[in-house]
Amino acid sequence: MKNPWIAAFRLRTLPLASASIILGGALAAAVDAHQWPVSLLALLTAILLQVLSNLANDYGDFQNGADLAGRAGPDRMVASGQISAAAMKQAMFITGLLALSSGVGLLWVAFDGFTMAFWGMLLLGLLAIGAAVKYTAGKNPYGYAGLGDLSVLLFFGLVGVMGTFFLHTGAWWWNVLLPAIGLGLLSTAVLNLNNLRDRESDTRAGKRSIPVRIGAVWGVRYHNVLVLLGSLLLLWFARGDWSHLHLPWLLCCLPLWLSLYRINQVKDAQGYDPFLKITALNTLLFAVVAAVLNLF
Repeated sequence: MKNPWIAAFRLRTLPLASASIILGGALAAAVDAHQWPVSLLALLTAILLQVLSNLANDYGDFQNGADLAGRAGPDRMVASGQISAAAMKQAMFITGLLALSSGVGLLWVAFDGFTMAFWGMLLLGLLAIGAAVKYTAGKNPYGYAGLGDLSVLLFFGLVGVMGTFFLHTGAWWWNVLLPAIGLGLLSTAVLNLNNLRDRESDTRAGKRSIPVRIGAVWGVRYHNVLVLLGSLLLLWFARGDWSHLHLPWLLCCLPLWLSLYRINQVKDAQGYDPFLKITALNTLLFAVVAAVLNLF
């Protein structure tokens, strides 16, 4: 039997959390500005933030009744009684403290001291910690209002890719906006599959995710838009200054596009679950290909 804490960490979500950091670092390497200490500390911070979000989600969904009997996804640790609510809150505090410490170390290395950029990015980091916790935990969690998609687009796309690029280069390059949005849309597609799977239990718990608001049929159509637009934005970017990414990224798109046909054939909520891993790993693949071509 899997250790309950390992299950609560939800290791399968960590590749997605890493994708924006890897892509931001790879794009920095393309302009000869990559720094390995920055990449490693950024990766550690992103993983800690994702684990914090997962723990808070486990705790928050228990608080709000979303982990009811009959839920289509994997068991949640607090709801199943394998981890107490008090122990989960303590783990959230420790993980948040570790994420903050790692983030401060990252900013110190990137900016070489307490510069204006240090304080600006620290504020952004504190917002990321708050967003990780408030997704489903606490009073008025924004995930229950259907704002999770916007948060993922922001933090897994714009902040993740452009923020990492800025940590390496100290500059904003607006053409990096295209891959940032593209990766953010693909990350949002992963969340949408999760919400499609959990639509019935979310409806009972009052969680107004996008599939709950628009229904399963339009939720799948929304997923198609996220995947196609996200991958096409990445390809459009790659045809320009980083044209060596165009063909490899096109090959990355093929399994992602093929999976859309199968997703559109799913008949029951549990059928969406296998595509979570496929979509997340394909999203990571874009970043890994960029890293291989630019770093090595």
